[in-house]
Amino acid sequence: MANKKSYLGEFEHLVLLSILHLGDEAYGVTVRRYLKDSIDREVSIGAIYTTVERLEKKGFITSRKGGATAERGGKAKRYFTVTALGVSSLQDTRIRLEKMWCKLPVIAGLGD
Repeated sequence: MANKKSYLGEFEHLVLLSILHLGDEAYGVTVRRYLKDSIDREVSIGAIYTTVERLEKKGFITSRKGGATAERGGKAKRYFTVTALGVSSLQDTRIRLEKMWCKLPVIAGLGD
């Protein structure tokens, strides 16, 4: 049974999937760009960082600092990795969503 700590909201779900797709190149700007390029969703960098903070508190991701670079004014990038718990939560969410979709009656415009 999902509880508030393990439940994935829609945006959390999208951010976790983006991090998985990006692999070793997952940091704030690339996650933001991936969401724009893949699903045409514009989000602020602040929304990304608020969400990754929440995901890290839930244990769904870890983060690490990369090396500081001159082009970033000496700031290091913060890279993200999805944990085993995060993958498990994504799988659980997918199963719950698929169950809900499968239980829908045929509705004009929703079918294939």
